[in-house]
This record gives sequence, C-alpha cells and structure tokens, in this order.
Amino acid sequence: MNQTLLNQLRHTNPIVANISNHVTVDQVANVQNVIGASPIMSSAPEEAADIVAIAQAITVNIGTLAQPQIDQMVTLLQAAYQMHKPVVLDPVAVGSLTYRQGVIDQLLTLGTPDIIRGNAGEIAYFAGIDWQANGIDAGSGQADIVDLAQQAARKLNTTILLTGPTDVVTDGTRVTQIFNGTPLFQTHVGSGDMLTGVCGAFVGMLPDDPYQAAVAAATTFAVTGQLVAEAMPQPLPGSFYPQLLDRLFTVTTEEISQKAQLKESN
Repeated sequence: MNQTLLNQLRHTNPIVANISNHVTVDQVANVQNVIGASPIMSSAPEEAADIVAIAQAITVNIGTLAQPQIDQMVTLLQAAYQMHKPVVLDPVAVGSLTYRQGVIDQLLTLGTPDIIRGNAGEIAYFAGIDWQANGIDAGSGQADIVDLAQQAARKLNTTILLTGPTDVVTDGTRVTQIFNGTPLFQTHVGSGDMLTGVCGAFVGMLPDDPYQAAVAAATTFAVTGQLVAEAMPQPLPGSFYPQLLDRLFTVTTEEISQKAQLKESN
C-alpha cells in the first residue's frame, strides 16, 4: 500500500464529482469530505462538462436508477473519458437485475472505468461467471473470489475491487487481499457506496495507477472500520456510522500500516 497517499490527499483536497445512489448521497459526500476530498454531487446533464473539467475523479453509482439519472451518467462519463479523468463505477445489484445489466452495458460502450467496486455477485456479472446474486447482497456461488475478480479485470482491462469479508483488489495480474474490516460493514447499507466514494478520492490523487489507489482506499476504509468496532463497548450498527466518520477524519497512516493485514501476489 502507498503509505503517503492519505497524507497527500488531505493536503491536496481533490475534487470528486459524484452521481450517487439517492439512498446514500449524504454518506458519500460526508465520507469524501472527512477523508480529505472535496465532493460535488451532480444531477443535471447541463453542468456535466463544467463539473468534469474541475474534478480530479468521477464516481458513478447505479443504486437508484431513473432515466434522467441515466442521461446524466452518459453525459458525465462521455466528458470524463474525453478529458481523461479517472472513473469509479459502482454497479449496484447488476448481478440480479436485467434492467441494470442493460444500463451497465450501455455505460461500458462509452469507455472503461478505471475502478469497478462491487460485491461478489456484482463482479461475477462482469466475469461472466454464474453466481446467485441477491439484490444488493453478494449472494452465493462456487467460484474462488480471487479468480472471479481476476477474470473480470482481464475481461474489461480494468481494476476490480471486490468487497466482502475479505476485499480483493486486482488488475488481472497483481492481486491484493485485505483481511481487515468488521461485520458492521454488512449491517450498514451505505458501506459499499462510501468505499466507492473513497476510491474516487484516492484515484483522484493517483490516476495513473488505479490498482494502488484502490488498495489504499480499501485498506484505509477496512482498517478504520475495524478500529471503530474494536473500540466500541458493544458494536452496534446505529452508532457505527458516525464513529466511522470521526475515525476516518483522525486515522493516521501509521495506524493503518500497523493494523493492515494484506496479502499481495502476482
């Protein structure tokens, strides 16, 4: 993991433009803000080019789809790819809903995201592997998650961040497994969306190496969540989120490096 990236992010305050899930728009904005980025939440196609021009990264989340939002995604992504700005895609529930698969396929015709963050059921769609996805939940399947993530990364020539009890980051060749975290992430609906937002902040700082950006983002998020849960007398989901924001604001690179449990391979 890049040990200095978090400090650089806090010093630089990269602007991240977001098309967010309506359920978690405030959570994404808050997590980007406390980690050191400057979030812009966008919903008007008319401003897409201007927003992309000033942003260091773009995140697109398909969690709550409507045609105006899809039009905004298309317009924003077209501008992002034309201006060579890094893109993070969150394909919420794509593994189980045909309509969302069509939307994702449409978005992929515009260009290739630099990072795709999703659970096993969502990433299995990109790999073309059979998986019993269950809405926004990962569901179940027989494939090895590292192999699944690598196949998706190679097929799309991108960086995959597959999240779950163990996070897997891969560009198809390099692989990092992250064994930190807490079960409280699974009890909070916005955890994945927030991590997508954190990926946007980190890749805005490291656009030429989205793999290392994704590793840094996932490690920072997982370690911080674990630190919060371990410090709670009784780990409960209702009080986890505000404490997670507080801890992301104060966590240090030294704490992350000391606590991180990573396995890297090629």
